Amino acid sequence: MTPTTTADATRATVQKFLELRLAGDIEGLTALFADKVDWVLAENPGVPWIRPRSSAAECAAQAAELMEYTVPEDARASVDTFLVDGTDAVLMGHLAGTVRATGKSFEGPFALRLTVEGGRITRHHLYENSLSIAEACAP
Repeated sequence: MTPTTTADATRATVQKFLELRLAGDIEGLTALFADKVDWVLAENPGVPWIRPRSSAAECAAQAAELMEYTVPEDARASVDTFLVDGTDAVLMGHLAGTVRATGKSFEGPFALRLTVEGGRITRHHLYENSLSIAEACAP
């Protein structure tokens, strides 16, 4: 199906993002992110995969880093809400996982705001239970 509106194009790009993320396709994610991305994820010094990013390669690498530092078989995420308004999309749901180094688990709700322009993601703002993740990373 060819997108007919801006919202359709945004939805298609976000669905592609989710597919690439699930597949761990870093090359595909790098191509999907814009050259410069407005990335917001509260910096958390105790969590190695949570740090400032701005380039397409840095943003895509977050998926690989997450897989490196957590147990992929224990990773769970569900999307309960997927809203699209023009170039903006908001996904809300629940995520959980286990930190490889400590064996501790984390979980909590999340909200992800993405903006898509010209078929590429220009904004990635993730709000999650950072306290639960930091506690799972602590020895």
